[in-house]
Amino acid sequence: MPPASAVPARGALLVDTSRGDRVGEFRGVAGPYWSLRPVGGGREWEVEPRFLRPALLMEQLRARTARLNARSRGEVL
Repeated sequence: MPPASAVPARGALLVDTSRGDRVGEFRGVAGPYWSLRPVGGGREWEVEPRFLRPALLMEQLRARTARLNARSRGEVL
């Protein structure tokens, strides 16, 4: 398990490099895995921390824009 200081804040945007650079919100630690959730909502997934990196600014903007667009269409709250 990574040191507590290495665990990001809940809601931080991370990129899962094991799933084609999929961006997700950090939800918490589940044993040796970290839980992520799609930015626009949806099913959480777990990934080993070694496959994660902080999202770049462009990736953060893209993910947040997609969520706002989905919200305007009534797909998420």
